[in-house]
Formats: sequence, structure tokens, C-alpha cells
Amino acid sequence: MNKSFFPRLAVDNIRKNAKTYIPYIITCTITVMMYYLIKSLANNPALINMGLGSLLIVGSGVVALFSIIFLFYTNSFLVKRRKKEFGLFHILGMEKHHLAKTLAWETLYVAAISIGGGLLLGIALDKLMFLLITHFSNQSASLGFFLSPKVVGHTAGYFLLIFLLIYANAVRQIQTSSPIALMQDSHAGEREPKAKWFLALLGFVCIGAGYSYARTAKDALSAIGTFFGAVALVMVGTYLLFTAGSIAILKLMRKNKRFYYQPEHFISVSGLLYRMKQNAVGLANICILSTMVLIIISSTGSMVLGIQDVIQSRYPNDFCVYLDGANADAAVEEIHTLQANQDFPIQDEMQYSYLFFPCSRSKDNFIVSTEGYGTDVAIVMPLSDYNRIMDTTYQLASEEILLVDGRTPYDYPTLNLFDSTYIIKEKADAYPPNGVLASFVFDSYYLVVSDSTLADWNESFASLMQNAEEGTALRAYYGFDTSADAKSQLAFSNDILNAPIPSIGLLEVKTEAHDSFVGLYSGFFFIGVFLGILFLMATVLIIYYKQITEGFDDRDRYKILRQVGMSSQEIKSTIHSQIITVFFLPLAVAGLHVIAAYPLMVKLLAMLNLLNRRLFFGSTVSCYLVFAAFYLLVYLLTAKVYYKIVSQ
Repeated sequence: MNKSFFPRLAVDNIRKNAKTYIPYIITCTITVMMYYLIKSLANNPALINMGLGSLLIVGSGVVALFSIIFLFYTNSFLVKRRKKEFGLFHILGMEKHHLAKTLAWETLYVAAISIGGGLLLGIALDKLMFLLITHFSNQSASLGFFLSPKVVGHTAGYFLLIFLLIYANAVRQIQTSSPIALMQDSHAGEREPKAKWFLALLGFVCIGAGYSYARTAKDALSAIGTFFGAVALVMVGTYLLFTAGSIAILKLMRKNKRFYYQPEHFISVSGLLYRMKQNAVGLANICILSTMVLIIISSTGSMVLGIQDVIQSRYPNDFCVYLDGANADAAVEEIHTLQANQDFPIQDEMQYSYLFFPCSRSKDNFIVSTEGYGTDVAIVMPLSDYNRIMDTTYQLASEEILLVDGRTPYDYPTLNLFDSTYIIKEKADAYPPNGVLASFVFDSYYLVVSDSTLADWNESFASLMQNAEEGTALRAYYGFDTSADAKSQLAFSNDILNAPIPSIGLLEVKTEAHDSFVGLYSGFFFIGVFLGILFLMATVLIIYYKQITEGFDDRDRYKILRQVGMSSQEIKSTIHSQIITVFFLPLAVAGLHVIAAYPLMVKLLAMLNLLNRRLFFGSTVSCYLVFAAFYLLVYLLTAKVYYKIVSQ
């Protein structure tokens, strides 16, 4: 054979299969581009200095794993459509090693276009992505151009390996199949599957267990482990629900004679039933990807929109000074003296004492930890300070407590602490702000007691620690705002730290922390949008290939229906019924998954100091509505492609 025969044949094959090859090449190109972008950004020195390097490295790992799974999955649609063609080539005299050569050239062309195009697009967009991140992070950006040959080489090598594995898998399928098997394999899956009621029931049980498990998270810390367990259960349940449950539902629909024996329902239900074994996995993938897009975009979007609430919760004053409770007044006086000497403007001062100790709670019983850590945190404030700061007039006896709910409501009428029982007299609505306490991932309980009770508890804690000086739990918070500019604030904070004020445990300045917070949350948002776009692209491509594959599978069947007298309008109605019956099921199930995950996500966001539930709820609903509209648009476009194929 002529040496140019196989390269020319490969080009001709790609051209003839343009409907499936072009979307595949575009998918590969975009995947390469996105991997290069996030890998390049993760190695950008400016972003590493901003503290986003580790976050971007995690994101690049997710994209790397997703790339190999997704490209293998999309290639499987392509190979399935080509098997009949390969079988025909074999029957006409081409041997299997000739087919392997042809496929090698096709893979080489696709790899060259995808890797080359993806790298060019990635390099072109790299600076734009960097500028967007720095803009969202309120950071200054250099005008230079960052290009890492190492990242270019790593990206090219990684995707060459993926294409090599894809090629090896395709050759394996050709080598292990006879020509007749290849001719028939493109129509595999058309035998009626059995209704596996046990697996269908197991799918519902797994999803229900995942939903229930997601609600067991008591606080933000436990929500992390719970999240991954719940996700695993829901993913397994989703695959079982679509693969076994959908078949069971379709068979129930067929048993409904009034519904089934209508022309459009008869054809659509029977068609779906015979192909559901291969159809269901695609639907499950669409559902899981849709859920991931909705959760990622809604949560990261809420973090960016609520950044000012987060910063205000974490830094309630421009200057937050945390002091040893015994010497707090003297420390505040020294700060006042320093402020007067430098004529530094101070306003809206707030000072109060509080007890803080880690503990473990079981129902209404609190056991103070002597190890310095526990599963919960108790924050106790004297009534005199609380009434002064909150402008209230509460009265408490020595055995009474005023309680403010933290992240988890406290629903018991009493509280046991230090071997004594106290009565919850009333629940208050608010507690004086404290940034360090707000940052704890542990479940926090805010208590207000009489001044004498607080003194007793402090002594009990000191006795428990067996060292009155080191064991005291009494602390103080002193916060104030200022009209000074950022430069003056940073200079004054250095003066405070350099002054001989030994009782200062921690000094935090809002303006100093603002940029790092904005940078971190903007990084989360960028990664969220990045992964959201990647998963959205995957969803669209799976839907597109699913419709094309089913269109070619159904073309002969609808040709027969036209020959027996079925009109074009009736065929359109049947197609509409067939697609609508199952097509929107992933969107509906994804909505249920998001609803079930909502309480868990609230706890996870609380760990990042985002406590504005109304904002997160609005973001989640908005994301779902926008995604549903986009999903509908994809449905309309792919349904048109499907109808065009079956009408040929």
C-alpha cells in the first residue's frame, strides 16, 4: 500500500464523521485549554504569593482526574458509532492491523489539533485569567507575561498519554471482536432489559440514606466528613436509580394500558425501554454533573457576594484586641495613652470580659476538657457587660442562664456544668461580636450568667487545671473603629505590638486582613466557576452525544414507521414524548440532591464564616433557575439534531 494511504484515509474518515468528530475535537481542545490554564495559574509566582497556589493546585488535580474520565467517556460514543464502519472495512479486505494504523493516524490528528489548539488558547487566555483573579482579589497586577515551558511540556505530555490510552482501548476493542460483532455492536443494548426491582429499591435506599446522613452533621467540623460519605451514597444511589429504577418505572408505565396504548406513548416507552441499559448511565452522569455544577456555583457565588458579611463577622471592629482578662483594664489604658500621644482617631469602642473553655457536650451535660480542646466551645459573659453593650436590662439569679443560639440550636431547659444544674431562663437574640470566636469550626454555645456565677466558674476552671495562673479562663475583648487611612492603621498596630503591653494575646486589624480574605474567597469563586464551566461542558457534550447516538439507533425504526403510514407530525410528537419522558428526569433529581445537600452546605459555609443563609438560599435558587433555562435550551437544540437524523 502507498505510504500516504492511511493518513489520507484517516483524514477522509474524520471528514465523513464530522458530526461526531468535530464536537469531540472541540471538547478535547477546551479540556486541554482549561487544564493548561489552571496548571499555569497554580505555578504563577504572583498568585502563589497571594496564597492561592495551594487552592489552584487542588483545582488542577480535580481537572486532571476529570479530563481522563471525561475524554474516555466521550470517546466511547465515537468508537461505538465507528464500529460498524470498522467491521465493513474488515469485510472489504482490510486487516485488523490496517484498522489500527488508520485509527492511529486519526488519533494523532485529533491529538495534534486538540493539544496544539488547547495550548494556544490557554496561553492566549492565561493573562486574562490572571488579571480577572487579581481584579476580584483587589490586588495589583504586573503587566508582564507569564509563560512556563514546564507547564506547557507537562500539559502536552499528560494529554498525549491520555490519547495513547484512548487509542490502546479502541484497538483492544477492534482486536478482540470479529467483523460481524463489530457490525452488530453499534446496535448493542437493544434487547429488552429485565426489571431489577431489588437494585431499584437499593437505589432509593442509598439516596434516602445519603439524604439522612447529610442531616446528621451536628456542626461545621463534622459536616466535612459527613459531606463525602453522603456524596458517595447519593452517587451510588443515583446510578442504581437510573440503571435499574428507570427500567422498573418504564415497565410500570407499560402496564398502564390507558397510558401505554397511545401512538406517541407506545413508541416512545417501548423505544426507551429497549435502550435504557445504555441510556441510563448517560442520564446518571448528567444528573451528577448537574448537581456538581449547581452546588459549586451557588456556594462559591454566595461566598463572593457575602464577602463583606464574612469580614464583618470575623473582624467586628477595625482593631480587634484580645487580652488577658485579669489585666485588661490596664492594657486598654495603655492603648488610650498611645492613641492620645499620636493623636490617632478612635471611635465606637467596645470592651467586655468573657470566659472561654473547650468542652464536650452530651445532650444538656457539658464536660470541660482539661486537654485544651474538645468537640464544643463554651463562651460565657458576665451579665453586667452584656446589659451594658447590648443595652438590655436582664436580671439573672445565680442558678439562671441567658443563652444565645450558635450554629446549632440548644433545645434543653437546663444546662449541667461543673457538677451543677442551671436553668435556661431565656434565649436572647444576639451576642456581642468576637472575631476569633466566630472563626471556630467547633459548635459554640454563648452563655450569659450573673457576675458572681462567672467568678465561680473561673475558679472552678482554674481548680480543674490545677494551676490558677495558667488555668484561668477569663479573657477580654477590646475593639474600636477609626477614620484613619489604611497606612496609618498598620503603623498604629505596629506601635501597639511594640509597646510594653504584656497582656495582649492577639491583635487583628481589619484592613490588613481584608485583602487576604478577598483573595482567598475570590480564589474559591474562580475555582468554582472554572470547575462549573468544565462540568457544564461535560453535561452538554454527554447530552449531545446521547441524542446523536440514539438518533442513529432510531433512524431505521422511524423509517419503517413512515413506511407504514405514520406522518411527520406524529413522528415529531413521538420524539417529543420520548425525549421529554426521561430527558428532564436528571434535572429534577439534581434539584432533589441540591435540596438535600442544602443544610449540609450551610454548615460547611458557616465554617468559612458565611452565616447569611438568605443569601445562600437565593444564590441556590437563582443558579437552579438559570441552569434549568440553559438545560431547556440544550434540549431544544439537541432534539432538533435528533429529529434531523431520524428524518433522513
